Amino acid sequence: MSVIKALAGGLAGACILTVAHESLRRMVPEAPRMDLLGMRAIAKTMKKAGEEPPPDDELHTWALVGDVISNSVYYSFTGSGKKALWRGALLGASAGAGAILLPGPLGLGEAPANRTNQTKAMTFGLYLLGGLAAAAVGYALASDEDE
Repeated sequence: MSVIKALAGGLAGACILTVAHESLRRMVPEAPRMDLLGMRAIAKTMKKAGEEPPPDDELHTWALVGDVISNSVYYSFTGSGKKALWRGALLGASAGAGAILLPGPLGLGEAPANRTNQTKAMTFGLYLLGGLAAAAVGYALASDEDE
């Protein structure tokens, strides 16, 4: 498996996830607000380090960039080749479940990811979409030697 192909797939999945999330949150009132979780995590970390977080608009940009970077690395584990589709589905489903279950215990609040059943379904679906998109790109980039 080529690292470059895996990273390209991961970046594609992360970008599709972020664009879908940002679009959805602007159109659907029950949409997940994973951007708020990112902003809270950055602000909380900065405060613990004795720093003042930036204004919300700048903090939002930081959160989106951080999401794309971290999700790119995560989704790159889908790799390439025939098994990428299964790995992408598994990674996407795992990320979706984690996005619903972990924010509360991490002290970031539960509402952004699971305030309604529709919010939970969209949260899960967005991360699954990211995993499948990463897998599709990894699969498309695979050569015969990757399989």
